[in-house]
This record gives sequence, structure tokens and C-alpha cells, in this order.
Amino acid sequence: MGGERGDGPAGDGIHAATVRATRSAVGVRAMRAGDWPAVAEIYAQGIATGDATFETEVPAWDRWDAAHLPDHRLVAELDGAVVGWTAVSPVSGRCVYAGVVEDSVYVAESARGRGVGRRLLAALVGSTEAAGIWTIQTGIFPENEPSLALHRAAGFRVLGVRDRPGQLHGRWRDVVLLERRSAVAGRPECTRPSP
Repeated sequence: MGGERGDGPAGDGIHAATVRATRSAVGVRAMRAGDWPAVAEIYAQGIATGDATFETEVPAWDRWDAAHLPDHRLVAELDGAVVGWTAVSPVSGRCVYAGVVEDSVYVAESARGRGVGRRLLAALVGSTEAAGIWTIQTGIFPENEPSLALHRAAGFRVLGVRDRPGQLHGRWRDVVLLERRSAVAGRPECTRPSP
């Protein structure tokens, strides 16, 4: 039937082509400092859900900037607007963990369900693997089913559940631990300064 395919009244496919042309593609690029207002707003939307993070307010740019690796900060754009972001933080300052990072992925409310998170996480995996990072880990509240599904679809596996490691708004929360081990990046030997 023509209507089920999205064809116009004449069944010529013009309507379907118009619909495809008006759906914008999600673009992913490196985050710039000037993106911070949009990134902070998207972060605030995630915080407001109560299921994205233990954070209760968006940190100042300086604090956020110091905590995240500069080469692995990405934003997603849709129609020229930033609609999502991802970044990683080192898990430790010890050399042996130099290739292990923790990710954050946030998508604007208006862009959820449109493949933004999937595009961001795929780009993040590519950027970290190219840099020799062998493990991306993350902690997600069990109630955040979309984030759990996103990470599983990107090759993350559940390691376990941390039972009530912290409180948010007076309520103890569990955290599901997930990791993605790279099939292409491996652990280089630590180089230690000579005595």
C-alpha cells in the first residue's frame, strides 16, 4: 500500500524522499571550549532526571575541563545545534592504568531516541582506540535503562553491580559497572624514569 511506504497520493515515492531529506543527519566533531554552554545545558538535563549521575549540579568549566582528557571530548550536532556530548576521564594516575578511562555520554532531551548516543559512543570508541586506550569503563544507575542498552549495543559488558556506593538526594543508589575492552588497542609497557 502506498501510505505504508510513505508514498504520496500518486504512489510515486516523492513524499518518502522528502521525509528522508528533511531528517537531518547527526554529525559528530571534537568539542570546543565555546560548546560549553550547550554541553552544560545538556548535562543539566541529565542531572535533572535523577538517573544519570551522582552529581547534583553542573560543575564550572574549569573543573570539568581539568577532569576530562582533551583528545576525547566529542559533541553531536543536529541542524547546527549541539545535541549531545561524550568525554572520558582517566581512572587513575598510575602508569599501569594509562589505557583505562571512564566515559560520560549525555543527549539533549529533544534529541533522545534519534541515534545521537549511538553515534557519539561509536566515535568515542574510535578515538580512544586510535590513541591506544584499551578499556572504557562506566558506571550506570540500574534505572537508566536507555544508557545500559546503549552501552551494551556498543560492546560493553556488565561486570557487576556496586551495592549502594553512594546516596543521591538521601537515597542509596546501586551502580552497574560495565566495560568495553578494545580488540585492537593493547597495554603498552609502563615507562618509568631511570633512577
